Amino acid sequence: MAFYQEELLYSINSVVIAVGLFLLIMLANEIAYRIARRSTTDEGLTTQTNAIQAGILGLLALLLGFSFNMALQRFDARSTAAIEEANAIGTAWLRTSLLPEQFASETGSLISDYVDVRLKGGGIDMADPVKRDEIAAQTVRLQAQLWRILTDAAASDLTPAKSGLVIQALNEMIDAYGKRQAQLDKHVPEVVLILLFVIFIVSGGILGAASGLAGGRPLLATMSMSALIVLVIFIVIDLDRPRRGLIQVDQSSMLALRLQIDTEFAR
Repeated sequence: MAFYQEELLYSINSVVIAVGLFLLIMLANEIAYRIARRSTTDEGLTTQTNAIQAGILGLLALLLGFSFNMALQRFDARSTAAIEEANAIGTAWLRTSLLPEQFASETGSLISDYVDVRLKGGGIDMADPVKRDEIAAQTVRLQAQLWRILTDAAASDLTPAKSGLVIQALNEMIDAYGKRQAQLDKHVPEVVLILLFVIFIVSGGILGAASGLAGGRPLLATMSMSALIVLVIFIVIDLDRPRRGLIQVDQSSMLALRLQIDTEFAR
């Protein structure tokens, strides 16, 4: 069984996180606003509060930009890894024609099964370790079967250069699988997300305090800003969660390979 690092937030739906964060920001804003309204107001205190507010908002913008960029890079890397794996499998499948007839047919059939397993794996929820282990076991088993057949083919082939090309393609296919799996396990550290949430909530409180000291609060503007902040963090979380969020890695390259193989088998 593979080891998967469990994190607190990863098992929670991103919509629930976004709604909960928005409510906490507005709650902090309301509490701070009511407290500040009852406090003694002077110009110096208001100036200090505004300065703190500007600093907190600047830190918030910095962390938001950092987290969004990190999540977007992870998403791009996963998309690239999916394309590279499909290309590697396609190359291995094409090179099976270089093998002797008694090996080519079985190898091509196993690679076809391998594509089906990888397509199925592309839709598995990353928070479901049981299904992930099942797909990983099927993948490794097919890789072992392919490797055994190709080593037998190389031992009996009078033209080892050809079988060597197929073995090289299979090796690259296995490496591409490993790289894609590694990309799936990379995401924004949970401590960064928690720090973001804390800063968002504190920012909401400081905005409420500043409004209370000023004697009034633009509620619609406050809610709109909070909603936009939460929307950005929702996108960050969605990008950072492979196979779980609304934004998914495109599987068209693997689907195109599946169609190509089916077309060849139909001839």
